[in-house]
Amino acid sequence: MVEKPFTPTFEEADELVKLAEKHDVLLTVYQNRRWDVDFLTLRKHIEDGTLGRIVEFETHFDRYRPDPPPMTWKAVPNPGTGAAYDLGTHLMDQVVHLFGLPKRITGFIGSQRASNPTGLEDSCTILLHYEGMLATVKAGVVSAEVNQLRYWVRGEKGNWKKYHLDPQEDQLKRGIKPGDEGYGIESEDKSAVLEVLKDGKFARSTVQQVEPATYVEFYRKLAKALKGDVNELPVDPAEAAQLIRLVELARQSSKEGKTLEV
Repeated sequence: MVEKPFTPTFEEADELVKLAEKHDVLLTVYQNRRWDVDFLTLRKHIEDGTLGRIVEFETHFDRYRPDPPPMTWKAVPNPGTGAAYDLGTHLMDQVVHLFGLPKRITGFIGSQRASNPTGLEDSCTILLHYEGMLATVKAGVVSAEVNQLRYWVRGEKGNWKKYHLDPQEDQLKRGIKPGDEGYGIESEDKSAVLEVLKDGKFARSTVQQVEPATYVEFYRKLAKALKGDVNELPVDPAEAAQLIRLVELARQSSKEGKTLEV
């Protein structure tokens, strides 16, 4: 099990995948945010047709952190660091997990902070172009809002909007563990809002979250794979490798100022 973002380059990721196959060992990547409760709830509404054909999909991880960050490894320019590798891989993984690989990609990657001693990119906006749909992946550090947008999805039948992050990471930091009462449950005031067309009028409702599988589901699936059911491998390493390829293309796109074919 490899922590995301897997590897700094697609070449290295592809090499790891081939080595795992050659030596008949399991390889997976910890993309835990596939089990965010808000993502699982959104996926349900997409798959059951509530929103109809999706035309725009926005996934955000914006914060207000305008000051230079602590000098940890994440803040230093090294292979595999920067906004696109850090939060970008989480967000793009959710999009690719839902819709597959895009046809084209446009990247805007740089620094929003006025003071950035290391020069490492702290923010990214990445456009994933699909047939009939545009997905926007955005992670910024100068977003001065109390309620940060998380998802905004527009379909032919409805609109799905959500603020605030999934609660699990914050709960774990506060000592609330999987299995504890309330773990993975969002407060109602942080629920998504759904607007759908009914009888010629738009009806607005608060979304009831699905029963949270929580990040524990990653380990449940990994345990099943280790016991022999390889179809339960939580994250396909070949898919994770393609995600690194998208990061490389997004960085190239940003540098060259043009949209690239995937």
